[in-house]
Amino acid sequence: MAKVSAAKTPADGATAVAEGTKIAATEGDCSSVEPAKPLRADAARNRQKLIDEAARAFTADGVDVPLDEIARRAGVGIGTLYRHFPTRCDLVLAVYGDQVNALEQRSHQLPGLHEPGEALHEWMRGFVDYYAVKMGMINLLRTMMQGNPSTFENTRAVMRESAARVLTPAIVAGAVRADATPEELIRALGGICLASTSPEGQETSLALVDLVFDGLRFGAPNARA
Repeated sequence: MAKVSAAKTPADGATAVAEGTKIAATEGDCSSVEPAKPLRADAARNRQKLIDEAARAFTADGVDVPLDEIARRAGVGIGTLYRHFPTRCDLVLAVYGDQVNALEQRSHQLPGLHEPGEALHEWMRGFVDYYAVKMGMINLLRTMMQGNPSTFENTRAVMRESAARVLTPAIVAGAVRADATPEELIRALGGICLASTSPEGQETSLALVDLVFDGLRFGAPNARA
């Protein structure tokens, strides 16, 4: 199973950092990659709290949120933040990778909880949450990808595998049409989210994702009415 780390990584129309790596450089240089070090349990908890708070902050206010504010919300000192994420780029990549990994994990979990068609539908709706976080970081991510596109290649593979993991069983079960591909699905979902930039963007995206899912069911032999 391919996995993105944080150290982690990026996705869909973007990409990621390979397992066990992190970006290390100055605020404006996000191109060098070096191995990440193992963390103690308490340090790992603090790191995850920082990632979670940064994700909320980037989604609401964009990537330029002051880092000391993120540390405050996470309940740690700014020194702790810099020990885990020496640059803003490190933190952005970790947040992005955490979102990609969440989608990847859902592609494993959902088939055990739902019938194939509904598992696909739930994964598609979860993509909207992932993209809401990504949009808050999109400009910086694009800059990083232009500087070192190979750093992000792992994410495309992770996203394709995740999409295939929920799409293929739905096709085999006859719940959706057989001519859909993982690449097309990701492209469609990304396009929907990218176009929905109003304050009601997430609700609009979810409604359009439901329409896409209905389109996938059209003509499928076992699609439910």
